[in-house]
Amino acid sequence: MAPADVEPVARALAQAFEDDPHFRWIVRDDRKRLERLHHGFGLYTRRIWFPQNEGFTHDKHVGGALWMPPGTWHVGLLAQLRLMPGTIRVMRGDSARLLKALNFIERKHPRSPRHWYLPIIGVAPAWQGRGFGAALLRPVLERCDQDRVPAYLEASTPRNRALYERHGFEVVEECRYASDGPPMWRMWREPHGA
Repeated sequence: MAPADVEPVARALAQAFEDDPHFRWIVRDDRKRLERLHHGFGLYTRRIWFPQNEGFTHDKHVGGALWMPPGTWHVGLLAQLRLMPGTIRVMRGDSARLLKALNFIERKHPRSPRHWYLPIIGVAPAWQGRGFGAALLRPVLERCDQDRVPAYLEASTPRNRALYERHGFEVVEECRYASDGPPMWRMWREPHGA
């Protein structure tokens, strides 16, 4: 993924997650959700995910997968503080719910062994069901298998969970970050092959 890909990938991710139950819980105003997600994914892609140089997209920018290599998944306190003004500017009154979800995800994240982490993958709705999600997963999962390194992610819907299960991930926990929040599935994948 190149710098010019960030904006169109952020747009595709916003479209992919506009009706996601977690983002509906975070941004409750249907009229504002797409714009807030677009700017939010842009902010997090530029500041956290893109610098890892492990982002993948399609030449039509129909989606993206933004991976964190082993040992890089944790966003330290200083980086969080630097992100705070941008997060509040983009998410406005929805910031508290976003931070509640992110803090929960951070607390639940496995500390060891070293692993690849997939914080976000999405394909715009018009392009879903055509194999783009699988293609976006493939480069890093092949590297995981070659290097014998596990991978971790959180699934936000049963449909997403099924995709990840087809690629070797297993559910380690179903959990919720709020009593009125939707379920999420923490998923782990051991490397495959010899």
